[in-house]
Amino acid sequence: MKRLFLLRHAKAERDRPGVDDEARVLAPRGREDAARIGRFLNEEVYLANLVLCSAAARTRETLELVLPQLNAKPAVKYLDELYMADSEAILDLVRQTREATGSLMIVGHNPGLEECARSLVRPPDDRKLRKRYETMMEKFPTGALAVVDFEAEQWSAIGGWVGALELFVRPKDLQEE
Repeated sequence: MKRLFLLRHAKAERDRPGVDDEARVLAPRGREDAARIGRFLNEEVYLANLVLCSAAARTRETLELVLPQLNAKPAVKYLDELYMADSEAILDLVRQTREATGSLMIVGHNPGLEECARSLVRPPDDRKLRKRYETMMEKFPTGALAVVDFEAEQWSAIGGWVGALELFVRPKDLQEE
């Protein structure tokens, strides 16, 4: 079995004149949300062996806030090609992953990340998961995380609509009461 984590960067500052889009950093709410997602991953024991992260400032910062919350130290690669990558480019990177890697996290951007998640996950039979699936299909907001399981031995065999949605969570789902 292979497990894929698709994490959209947390809420970033608005576009500012003279600031390149790739250089945009997280807003205060985004920093809180990223740490919250990291704590959730740790509490639920969702751990990736390898993380492929866009080289953009907001994705790097998201990951830098998630990692200290974990009781694990996954290998991390920052990739320029993940910046604003489309769904096919993301899937190509997934398919190129070494077979020994059991779980992979992609930290990236929309619309590519959302389209990738939508193209990989089949509608679940379970009613609780169906609600999460429908929420994911409606919108994949900043800081959201999809966890998708595949009954595959090789990443290269991953294809469309064969993944089982294990989890879809948004930062607002985790806010402390």
